[in-house]
Amino acid sequence: MNTERHGEITTILFDLDGTIIDTNELIIQSFLHALRGVVPESFGREHIIPSMGLPLALQMQQFSGRELVDDLVQAYREYNLLKHDEMVSLFPGVAEVVKRLHEEGFRLGIVTTKMRPTTERALKLLGIYEYMGVIVTLDDVEHAKPHPEPVRKAIEALGAEPARTMMVGDSAVDIESALRAGAVPVGVAWSLKGEALLKEAGAVHVIQEMRDLLTLSGLESV
Repeated sequence: MNTERHGEITTILFDLDGTIIDTNELIIQSFLHALRGVVPESFGREHIIPSMGLPLALQMQQFSGRELVDDLVQAYREYNLLKHDEMVSLFPGVAEVVKRLHEEGFRLGIVTTKMRPTTERALKLLGIYEYMGVIVTLDDVEHAKPHPEPVRKAIEALGAEPARTMMVGDSAVDIESALRAGAVPVGVAWSLKGEALLKEAGAVHVIQEMRDLLTLSGLESV
């Protein structure tokens, strides 16, 4: 991990799925359920993982080759909601680190391509909703990540400065959105997409565990 400090960090934004909440298997199984009979039998998780983080409708168009995918999106969401509570969990260290950052006065927020109802449901279920000063979902923007709008909107809502804000994510779209918004992009090594992809996308730091954020934010020494 690059431990260089970027001025004084005051604000930390998080992607949701695959970054602080482990929804990886839920997402994969939801796609496989919705696309059954639509894609070849050989279609599997290796086809799904590279596009995770993009808006759901766009992913469905890519996978199915269809322009109209409302039925596939509906099938995905129905299965996802049915299995949600039993298949989601926080990644190790998230609860402790988020609580500590909040107690130390850092401004925290969520920037995700999920819709607001499922975003809030997960955050409340897993006990970290109360720590988030802003939540920017797909419902709140005209342009999803990798466009800079979602990260910029969160920064503005928190009254923060881009250069003193870290955006933590598990995909290239998180990194690109952060860079284009002027924030410090931070990748997570537990991304299913791999650490190398995040570095190639421009991540300034790639943390190996959540606790590394305490070092990057200046709360703990190296």
